[in-house]
This record gives sequence, C-alpha cells and structure tokens, in this order.
Amino acid sequence: MKYLTFAELRAKLGGRSRSAIYLDLAAKRLPKPVKLGGKLYWSESCVDDHMRNMRDDQ
Repeated sequence: MKYLTFAELRAKLGGRSRSAIYLDLAAKRLPKPVKLGGKLYWSESCVDDHMRNMRDDQ
C-alpha cells in the first residue's frame, strides 16, 4: 500500500490549494489522512476509491 504526502495528494488532485484540500476534508470529499510523526499521509488506494465513488455518484 502506497501512502501519499500532502504534496503528492495536491498533484494527484490537479494542484488544488492547501485550503481547498482542507475544505474537502471537512466536507468529507476526501478520506481522512493518517498522521505519522506529525505529518499527514493518505492511502493512495483510498483516495482513488473515494474519487471513483464521487465520480460515479454524479
């Protein structure tokens, strides 16, 4: 399982701003991150699944 850093997540989401990502987290448009050593990481497979589900719901 690969984990994405914040910068990698931003790139995967097309360069979204930090504040937009935090708004997406608050609105549950992105899965919750895992905090390790003071940094946030996202499971790439969870992000992909979440994005696929959102696309399918439209």
